[in-house]
Amino acid sequence: MTTSDSPVLRDLVLVGGGHAHVVALRRFGMRPMPGVRITVVCRDVETPYSGMLPGYIAGHYAYDEIHIDVARLAAFAGARFYRDEAIGIDRARKTVICRSRPPVAYDLLSIDIGSTPQTDGVEGAQAHAVPVKPIDTFNARWLALLARVRSRSGALRIAVVGGGAAGVELALAIQHRLANELRALGRDPAALALHLVEAGPEILPTHAGAVRRALLREPCARAIAVHVGAEVRRIEPGRLYTAAGETIAADEVVWATRARGAPWLAQTGLALDDDGFIRVDATLRSVTDPHVFAAGDVASIEGHRLEKAGVYAVRMGPPLAENLRRALEGRPLVRYRPQRRFLSLIGTGARTAVASRGPFRASGAWVWRWKERIDRRFMAQFSGLSPMRASAPARPALALAPEEGIEAAQASAMRCGGCGAKVGAGALARALAAIGPRARAEVLVGLQTPDDAAVLRVPDGKALVHSVDFFRAPLDDPYRFGKIAANHALGDIYAMGGEPLAATAIVTLPPGLEAKVEDTLFQLLAGAVEVLDEAGCALVGGHSAEGRELALGFAVNGLVDEHLRGLLRKRGMQPGDALVLTKPIGTGTLLAAHARLAARGRWVEAAIEAMCQSSRRAARTLVAHGARACTDVTGFGLLGHLLEMVEPSGVAAELRLGALPLLEGAQETAAAGLLSSLQPANLRFARALAAPPALAAHPRRALLFDPQTAGGLLAALPAARADDCVAQLRAEGYDRAAIVGRVLARAQAAAPVVLAD
Repeated sequence: MTTSDSPVLRDLVLVGGGHAHVVALRRFGMRPMPGVRITVVCRDVETPYSGMLPGYIAGHYAYDEIHIDVARLAAFAGARFYRDEAIGIDRARKTVICRSRPPVAYDLLSIDIGSTPQTDGVEGAQAHAVPVKPIDTFNARWLALLARVRSRSGALRIAVVGGGAAGVELALAIQHRLANELRALGRDPAALALHLVEAGPEILPTHAGAVRRALLREPCARAIAVHVGAEVRRIEPGRLYTAAGETIAADEVVWATRARGAPWLAQTGLALDDDGFIRVDATLRSVTDPHVFAAGDVASIEGHRLEKAGVYAVRMGPPLAENLRRALEGRPLVRYRPQRRFLSLIGTGARTAVASRGPFRASGAWVWRWKERIDRRFMAQFSGLSPMRASAPARPALALAPEEGIEAAQASAMRCGGCGAKVGAGALARALAAIGPRARAEVLVGLQTPDDAAVLRVPDGKALVHSVDFFRAPLDDPYRFGKIAANHALGDIYAMGGEPLAATAIVTLPPGLEAKVEDTLFQLLAGAVEVLDEAGCALVGGHSAEGRELALGFAVNGLVDEHLRGLLRKRGMQPGDALVLTKPIGTGTLLAAHARLAARGRWVEAAIEAMCQSSRRAARTLVAHGARACTDVTGFGLLGHLLEMVEPSGVAAELRLGALPLLEGAQETAAAGLLSSLQPANLRFARALAAPPALAAHPRRALLFDPQTAGGLLAALPAARADDCVAQLRAEGYDRAAIVGRVLARAQAAAPVVLAD
């Protein structure tokens, strides 16, 4: 979780993880702006570098070699990373509308979401063609195609539609890779039929004829059938049809034609060009709205008609970063002057390439090595990132209205303690009004009629079960932190077999302009209330205060039978029971690694998704399958919480290390010594552990002590019902649920917990 000694005064929101944005993010990380909160809204955790994509398709690069970890880069830049897709902009309210989270407020907005190949007017293209962009979608289809090639024999027919540089390079890469795959399988590469289809009179229309001829002489190209003057009008399964009446057999159609802007941009009111791209001036600022910038493929610069090439997107990064900084500071902007010609390096599939710039042309293996050095030098900027050293906070030099300047000075001054540290009542009331938490009949006095305390009615035959949890944010997204904190608190109620009734919140918010504090509170409570509402739990009140770090907790009441029928306790395990765990472990080490910028973004994202998953259905499934004892796995780690079950039950337990479900990357980060600060305290549980010598250094052993946030439920239930229980859990969405061990008679074991492989 990023912390800053400067109050939040301005919000800079970057929509998309394109090449210009990753360059700009790195620059903001190298030189932060006090008082500016940066938020990245991006659908993907990792963004591919277009220059290396054909090499990846050809088999020369691994997935991670061509991808920039946007989530980790955002953490380096001190930015909040929101994994979501923008689907609109409300310019009047200055918010970004997202597909699956509350709107994101901005003072300054930059858009770099790339482009999408045009399929309008081509019947069947939407259903049967695979657009090259967005590249992550293409990659999924590409991997599926590779799997089909490896698993079945027979002819394979592929058409690449679009004869520009991207389409030609992609066709060459596909032919090279699939021919090699067929040879490795002992099959004839001639079974591959690859077509390059171009509507115009020639391929590579923006390149010199010598470049075209050089590429067509390549061995891969000689195996490709080139169709020019072949405008595709209709696509059906297994074939496509051109305007000239030609029919081309194709099992897979890759679409790499002229691109367009995302459809939702048309609803923003921003001026767009004929292809739906945002019109910007020479400073990369929208010609419509001074608070909106655009770069990369999505930008159409007035007076220039640029190819949608990665080289332009990369070179827009530095002036974009500079102009965003200047706009926030109220200084004049600088002009971006795109080069008239750029060096084009086109891979041929094999490790050779053709270089082209105006009349200049060169080709050969040395050009490939030249291209590879350029690509790897660019990618090296985004690897090996480490947290920047903290320095004394600088005075923000932002452009503020007079009333904002007074408020900023107050926010920067020494903060009060006691009740003087409470968040303003107006911000709190507005945030709650925008969310509208659910009501329950048992709540006699709550947020609907606020008073000094909430009043609850306990239904006849019921008893209250009560728990409390509170912790600081482990990530920079307040919406998802709200969901995690609510799930974490509700876990205790579910572990007891209870039904959540009501919750009171306690929140600590970093200081800033009131509007910024209000937005953070809104995002935080929106996530929390979403979880509480789904659980049938009413938010009835709480307390808010200022603090250096964002933190959230809940005191939760639940209902159980007053005679304790159906109540789950930690005690109650019986020898022979199976141990079932509903979620994978590893959040502690992954969050620790994330704080050090040492975890891949996709690892952290998977951990966040696990923490955002409610245990409500899991608890019901465990009860339905006869669970005798249960607990939620949180701060004491799997071993610590298991010991809390075996000791009062008077039994022992066997844990099978090989059966433990782990979050992706957890074993790697733990092995690297990237462990939670609570791990050393949890190691005290090791004295209750026995293991064969062969398991003393098992790579999963350290994860037994890993503290979990919003972890899964650990339950003991009759062994005969365990397999059915796990199958039902997986059907309910807990796809990593597993039987992780068994309960033993105490006399059978050398220690309260014994390890097996």
